[in-house]
Amino acid sequence: MNIVAISGSLRKASFNTMLIHEAVSVCQSATIEVASIADIPLYNGDIEANTGPPSSVTMLQDRLEQADGLILASPEYNNGVPGVMKNAIDWLSRPSEKIDIVFARKPLAMMGASMGSFGTVLAQAGWLPTIRALGLSLWTDETPFLVSRAHQAFDEHGHFIEDSMRKKLQAYIEAFVTFIATTKRKESMRGVV
Repeated sequence: MNIVAISGSLRKASFNTMLIHEAVSVCQSATIEVASIADIPLYNGDIEANTGPPSSVTMLQDRLEQADGLILASPEYNNGVPGVMKNAIDWLSRPSEKIDIVFARKPLAMMGASMGSFGTVLAQAGWLPTIRALGLSLWTDETPFLVSRAHQAFDEHGHFIEDSMRKKLQAYIEAFVTFIATTKRKESMRGVV
């Protein structure tokens, strides 16, 4: 089973990127591939009309098309979704027929790390309209994985300081893998896959 994980931050020492790498290290029942949105330019309809989506977009679309599931680690900026991540998702949905190929029915787990005391709860709520519009299958069986006070949660190497957080993340990721497998079985029985 293959899962693509995307951090919504471009910062080198991003807590959300650290969270993604921790997810990779604790997952034992699937492969998690880390994808970057750093090379995706600002969306411009003229670029799309004249030359089509840039290669940084089409390569990530191909990876997502082949993936069994998607993990988004979204920061929270000004109580909302980060513009750079929304921009990447907007590009990945272009042209519009790509929505069904790249996103529709794909299992999605949301995570997020923030220096604030509420984690990224408002950003995760802010993503809901976009998730619905793209037809993603949001995994909601577990409490969303939120890391609050992230500057105190990770060490200088990007690992959780507390082993309990690592175990909590491992349980979260393994439960998501189970959700993906269940979703694939149901779709297979419906003749979707």
